[in-house]
Formats: sequence, structure tokens, C-alpha cells
Amino acid sequence: MRVVDVNEFYSPTGGGVRTYLDRKMGIMADLGHELIVVAPGAKDAVEERPGGGRIHWIKSPPLIVDRNYWIFVQEEPIWNLLDELKPDVVENCSPHMPAWTVGNWQGDALKVFFAHNDNIGAYPQRWLDGIATTAQVEKAFGWYTRYMARFLDKYDAFVTNGPALAKRHERRGLKVNASMPLGIDRGFFSPELRDEKLRAALLAQCGLPPEGHLLLGLGRHHREKRWSLVIDAVEAAGADMPVGLIMLGDGMDRGRLEMRVAGSPHIRMFRPVYDRERLSRIMASCDALIHGSDAEPFGLVASEALASGLPLIVPDEGGCAEIAEPQFAETYAARDARAAADAIRRMFAREPRILRAAVTHAAGKVRTDYDHTVDLMAYYQSLIDAKNGVVAPADLAGVA
Repeated sequence: MRVVDVNEFYSPTGGGVRTYLDRKMGIMADLGHELIVVAPGAKDAVEERPGGGRIHWIKSPPLIVDRNYWIFVQEEPIWNLLDELKPDVVENCSPHMPAWTVGNWQGDALKVFFAHNDNIGAYPQRWLDGIATTAQVEKAFGWYTRYMARFLDKYDAFVTNGPALAKRHERRGLKVNASMPLGIDRGFFSPELRDEKLRAALLAQCGLPPEGHLLLGLGRHHREKRWSLVIDAVEAAGADMPVGLIMLGDGMDRGRLEMRVAGSPHIRMFRPVYDRERLSRIMASCDALIHGSDAEPFGLVASEALASGLPLIVPDEGGCAEIAEPQFAETYAARDARAAADAIRRMFAREPRILRAAVTHAAGKVRTDYDHTVDLMAYYQSLIDAKNGVVAPADLAGVA
């Protein structure tokens, strides 16, 4: 099967989408399939990948608000490339121009809109915190759901990257055909990588002794991640117990966050760690992951933390909440720093031995990206078979 992903969010310096597609490309090649990504870039180019798969870059203007990305502005180069590649399936995840470009392409391939995010949750619901309720925001932005419905009519299937995103879109009245939960490259993460000397050194950088509690905040420094809420919660809990926070990441909100933590004695910000082995050691050497984003569509970082042996402190809405189980997680009311602080207190009031056993057990069951890719290819094959009159199409919106 040849899958072509017309992807406006793929970039050499991108985040989760790039990591997902790079891994998916290799796994598909191992399974006997081919993934080709069509992405906007600084120049026209073709990048072959060892083992199979490739990237077709189409020269495009940069995204003004984030120079790590480019945007498609012409449909014809994409249509011409799709005509040339003759895919079995065309994927797209951008609700902007590419949604219409792929939808209006006249080729025979299956067209799949694969949602990786929720723009209403990530932007207006966050912008209007304290001004309007979630229900009021949903009603006010009903026009956006109607806009999505118009381009989705041009697709054969609407797929989400997990149940959290499927539930949101279904509540708005959109038909989700399949929920395909993502997975992680579990080989990089393990509780066995825990290093007590590294943990003590990280606590010392937070101005705390080895008996302190070390929280990890991992992710982009963008407002939808709600790092200010996390910082407020850690500072509040720190009034009652020795708790520190290390934040690994970067992004457009970094300067504001640096000013915010400048006076916090037990919070430290670090640049991203791109060495996967070192990052895995750091993760396994912390005491819990804390996350603030209720708009997170899936929560890969929570899965990676869990596979590293970390319990979770996450909001009760969004993708991370779908992963959190009471045995190894504390959830708190989304968008509520005081509730997050209470969750920190509850986590570190638990019996460590029982908590560690629960987390270690869960770590071995974390879904892998191989699992995800196998399931996705089987679903696409069912769509192809249904189109050819072989079987009825599968409806996997409830898959978790």
C-alpha cells in the first residue's frame, strides 16, 4: 500500500508530527508498505529515507509566526505530485488550504483526514479562560465545526489520533469513522534507566536535597501547554513539601516563562534534550510527570513518562486523561492551579512501594507506534476492500 501524507505541519525542526511520521515511515517500510510525505519547505527537493519512504518538499513561503514551518499556497504542485505518485491512500491533517486541496483532488485514492489536534480547544477555549464557559466557546465557534463538516464531506474517512479527540468532534456533531490511538517507541524508555545519582544532581540544581520530590515538565513552550498553571501549582505545593520542577522544552513562550520562574527557587528551565538515551535517563530519574494542557489531543509525553516508570499528574480533560489510571495517576480539574497543587500533594502522600509497583506494571503495557501502524494499515485496507466491494467498511470510532 502506498500512502501519501500531504502534511503542512511536517518540518525538519518540527515536533510531534515530524517524530510520528518519521517513525511511521520506517515501520510501514518494515511491514511492506510505503509512506511518502509531501510537505512545504524552503526549496523543491526530494529526500529519500534509508529503508523506504521519502519526503517531497514543495517550495513555499515560511510561516510568519513560527519560522520552523512553511505553508502551502498553491494547489497545482500538490495535485501534480499526487497524479504522479498514484497513491492508494492520501492523508491530510491540516484544516487549512490542504484540507480543500486534497478534498478537491480528482484522483482515485482514498482520502483520509487524520486529526492530530483540536483548534477550538487549543486556541479560543484558552484565550477566553475566565471570560466565557467551555459551552459558550463551543457555541460561539460552531462556525468552525460547520467549516470542518464542509471539507470532511470530500473525504472517505475522518480519523483521530485517539479517543479524546474523537469524543470532542463527536460532541460537536461530526462523524468520526475511526479512533487510532498513537503509540511510542518503547525501546527508548524503561524504569530500569533510573539513576539515583542523576536524580540527586537534578534536585540539587533545584536547590533541594535528595529526599525532595522531583517533577518533570516536558514539552513545547507554547501557551496551550499551560506551563504557567503548572508553575503556580508547583509553587503552591512547595509551601508544604520539598518539591522541585525541571522543565525541558523550547518555543515561542520561552521568554515569558523564564521571567515567570526567575524568582522560583525550586524550578529550573532547560533546553530540549535531543539525545534520546540521555532524555530517557532523565525521565526515568524523576519522580512524576506533571502536565497542564487540557487541549492535548493524545498525550504521547504521558505514555513516554509512564514507560519510563513515572506516575502522572495530569488534567482531567484531554489526551493525557485518557491514559491516566487511578493506580498510577492523579488527575485534577482542568485549568485549575489550586487543584493541580492538591494533586501534587496527593501523589507524594502515596505509599511509594505500592505506587512504584503499579507504575512498573503499567510501563510494560504502554501502546507502541508499531501497534498503531499495524492497526492503521489494517483499517485502511478495510476501506480499500469496502470501496472495491469486498467487505463492509469498518467503523472504529470507539477504539481506545
